[in-house]
Amino acid sequence: MLGIEPRAVRITWSVLLTVGAVAFLYTARRTILIFVLAIFFAYLLSPVVSLVDRFAKVRRTLTLALVYAVLIAVLITTVTAIGSRASAEAANLISRMPDLAKTAGKMSTAPLPEWLEFLRGKILIVLQEQVEGGLERALPILRGAIGQLVAAISNLGFALLVPILGFFFLKDGQMLRNSILDLVGSLKDQEFFDGLMTDIHVMLGYYVRALFGLSFATFLVYAGYFSIAGVPYASLLATIAALLEFIPVLGPLAAAVCACVVALISGYGSGVGWMVAFFVAYRIFQDYVLTPFLMGSGLALHPLLVIFGALAGEQIAGIPGMFFSAPVLAALRLIYVRTRRRLE
Repeated sequence: MLGIEPRAVRITWSVLLTVGAVAFLYTARRTILIFVLAIFFAYLLSPVVSLVDRFAKVRRTLTLALVYAVLIAVLITTVTAIGSRASAEAANLISRMPDLAKTAGKMSTAPLPEWLEFLRGKILIVLQEQVEGGLERALPILRGAIGQLVAAISNLGFALLVPILGFFFLKDGQMLRNSILDLVGSLKDQEFFDGLMTDIHVMLGYYVRALFGLSFATFLVYAGYFSIAGVPYASLLATIAALLEFIPVLGPLAAAVCACVVALISGYGSGVGWMVAFFVAYRIFQDYVLTPFLMGSGLALHPLLVIFGALAGEQIAGIPGMFFSAPVLAALRLIYVRTRRRLE
């Protein structure tokens, strides 16, 4: 009657809702990050809680309390044993960086092909200039990043909120799932969303537990090799490698490069070649043995897609975007597969 087409109104309303939802997600991104980390934390503890439930035969709340008490004890022991040593090595490395950058003699043992030996002096001069310039630019950034990391760790509210929310996800997860299904109207739609949530639930369970397993295995293997081989700052480099394992593809590569650079400027040039061989061997073992064993069928994502997701996630949301890129892409793939099956 007023010359307004109903279809245009519906499209406009849908666009406005989509824009509003995106704006809300961006505004509340920090809160959403905490809740997502709590979900990951719940997935990590879920097998332990289920195992204790099976043998303890007590209320689930008591089971969760028992698991949390053991977890706190393990975390305190781990942080005291490893964190203090890694922090001391990090402080020592940062304080020595300017001196290490100016010590060209320690890099004179770096291996070179025989046909480049006559250029060793010039190559070391150029390399030293690049290292000094790079460290001068990187040192303030590194100090600022460590300061932000310490500030984030010291935020007890954030540190306590994730396990508290994880407790409620573990305790009331099934009830939350049923509440979501109750919001769906028809029985056919409920079956669709129930199957979709089951697929995502299984995928996230494998992914989170495999990720933490790979990180733990990386720390043990790296710390063992670095200690045996006498690599400087072994605990620090192993801790960095374990943390970067949470970033798909690019994280392990960055950890290997970081370890080689630190070893090179610390006077361990003669063993850098063996370090590179160790990184390649461990990556092959991890990709073809350890990861399939821990993750089962995995995310069913091509490596190129994983790399694209990590790079795009970094541009969208920084480090958290890189961390969540793989499960987000896997979830989108599951949504596409379920939707296509339903349409067919």
